[in-house]
Parts: sequence; structure tokens; C-alpha cells
Amino acid sequence: MSRIMTGAPVASEHQVTLENWRTKPYSQWSFRNVRRLLPTAAIAHDPRAATPLPQRCDDLGTLAFTTPAGETASIDRMLAMSNADGFLVMKHGQIVTQWYGHGLTPETPHLVFSITKSLVGLLCGVLADQGVLDVDAPVVEYLPELRGSAYDHGATVRHLLDMTASVTFAEDYLDTRGAFLRYRRAMGWNPPLPDDPVDLRRFLTELRPGERAHGEVFHYNSPTTDVLGWVIERAAARPLDALLSQHLWMPLGAQHEACITLDRLGAPRAAAGLCATLGDLARCAEMVRCRGVANSKQIVPGWWIDDIMNNGSREAWQRSTWADFLPGGCYRSKWYLTGAAGAPFIAIGIHGQWIYVDPRAAVVIVKLSSQHLPVDEPMDNIVLAAFRAIARHLGG
Repeated sequence: MSRIMTGAPVASEHQVTLENWRTKPYSQWSFRNVRRLLPTAAIAHDPRAATPLPQRCDDLGTLAFTTPAGETASIDRMLAMSNADGFLVMKHGQIVTQWYGHGLTPETPHLVFSITKSLVGLLCGVLADQGVLDVDAPVVEYLPELRGSAYDHGATVRHLLDMTASVTFAEDYLDTRGAFLRYRRAMGWNPPLPDDPVDLRRFLTELRPGERAHGEVFHYNSPTTDVLGWVIERAAARPLDALLSQHLWMPLGAQHEACITLDRLGAPRAAAGLCATLGDLARCAEMVRCRGVANSKQIVPGWWIDDIMNNGSREAWQRSTWADFLPGGCYRSKWYLTGAAGAPFIAIGIHGQWIYVDPRAAVVIVKLSSQHLPVDEPMDNIVLAAFRAIARHLGG
């Protein structure tokens, strides 16, 4: 049994801190206890509207699939290999199987890292439909503070949504001395330096333009989504947590409150700071599968979901360093498209967070994890192979 954060007092070697919370063995505790480590804002739900998801029992653990290396593995083996904390599969809106481990429970919010981006992308669709947000407007029209930065010179909200803003920044999760480490300090996820009291939005103003024109190349970098979160708050004149609550969590009928991390000045981490329960993430994924409808209500506009599925730039994707990950894929409004229209689309967070939506098979899969490495592409390909096998198995 793990002794992490047990005892009174907790022994130093079992203490979770800002220095170690994303590393083994501390992450299994910290990813489900973010509120004990970082400042957060609540994303409220409506307990009166919350209803349990329908269930049927189908043990998929022994389902076999072929890995990219040609080996045979089971779903249970995949979950163990990828340090899964929670796993849920739905077919036609009904839970087929769910599993919890490593202290996670149906009531426990888990940090989803960059799946946050995909939920923020859905919120943008709501605000665009209401006329609150113009996705074709220049970023600096909303944020004059960014004039002269990477997000000037013709960068639009659409470029932020599709990760095609040109910015000089490397998403290096193992960086120990460069810009990404400073970014982690700015967001409050790493200990501050007394001689560099940077905050998130100050950091964003300091980023410089990249070599390519905006719109040419998919360039994955998290600060771009933090800029989008700032744009949303400026456009709607409300905090991001309140907007996510009003437009997603409450109408979804979420069963549990979610939260989002904040920097030292209260700016939300729109790129990766959301914590939510496995079941509520599945509700959201099922809503996306149903073209934005949940509880007989249109929550996210159907045209926005259609746009995600059909209008990503495959040219921008093919020019990027990500082209080999999803051949024939693309990225639109913070969601990854795995192929042509109608193919599965996904949301991904580091350390093994997944949402997988297969419209043709009417299957939704959510996986929460505490993988030791932030990025493990061989494991990602094994997980995708497992998800495809589940969709085929249930697709009839």
C-alpha cells in the first residue's frame, strides 16, 4: 500500500510538493488531489439536474487486440501497462464498463491536462453561436496587451483554436532550464523563483513570433490555449470557470463539481488545469458524439461539432512534426481528427488522459491515468489500438 501523504505528520519522503507532484510515485495521489496542491476555481454543477448514467454490465477486460508491434494483448493488460486510474466505455449513451483504481472513485476529480483544451474549444462554440466571440477576429482586438507579441501580426482566434498561430515556443515537458520551465512557474505548477515573479499572462505577453506565417503549420503549444482562455474571459466579461459551469457543466447534468487551476494572480490554466470525474467527462464526450445534444437540449451548437469533424486543415497538419502520429488526421477547435469525416476524434492529455469518440460505432471511451512519462508515443499507439478494438467489438 502506498504511504504517499499518509501519517501525521507526513514523512518527508512521502510528501507531495510542487517539486515532485507530476513524477512517480507521487502523481497517482496528486492527480486526484490537485486542490490540496494548487489554487483552483470551482466549476459548479446543478445537483438538481444531475442524473446517473444508464448502465449495463459487459466485462471488456479480457477482450484481445493486436498492438502496433503485432503482439496480442488484452484491455486489462493495456490498462496496467499505461498506469490507468480510471476507465469508462459507453455505447449509445449507456455505460458498458467502468473501472477505478489507485484510489480514484466515481466522486473523485482527476486532472485531465490537455483535455482541458478540448472542453474550452466546446465552450468557444457556444460563445460563437451566441455572438459573444468572433473566431475570425484578430487576437489583439480582444487583447491589446498582446500587440507586438507572437499573437499579433494577423493572428486570429481561429488560429488559437486550431494551433496554427506561429509562436517561438517548444512544448518540452522535460525542460529543466528553458522557456517551458519558466512557463510552469508562471502558471503556478512549479515553485516560484524570488528573482523572477512571473505570472501566466505576463509570460504570454513575452512570447515572440515564429518563423512561419499564422495559419500555415499546426504548432502544438499550450500557451496558445492560455491566450484563448484570456480572450474568452475578455469577450464574455466573466471568469472562465463561471462560463464552463453555465454553458457546459450545468446543462450537461454533471453529477460532480469540477475545478480549474489558477496562477498566483487568479488567471485560469485554460490549456491544462481542469479536474473532473470520469463519469462527467463521459457525459461530455457523449454530448459531443450526439452533435452537442444532452438531456434533450442543444448544449454545444451542432454546426460547431460538424465544423470540428469536417474543417480541420490537413495541409497544416502534414507540414507539422505531428504528421506521423495520426496519418491523414488533423486538428480543429482543440480536437484531434483521426481520419476522414465520420472517423473517430479524440482529446488527449499528457500522462495518459484520453477521450475517444467514434460516431459510427456510437462508442465513447474515457481513460484517466498517471503514466510515468508525460509523453509516451509507443504507449499512445497501443492505447489507440485498444480503443479501436473496443469500438469494433461494440460497433454492431
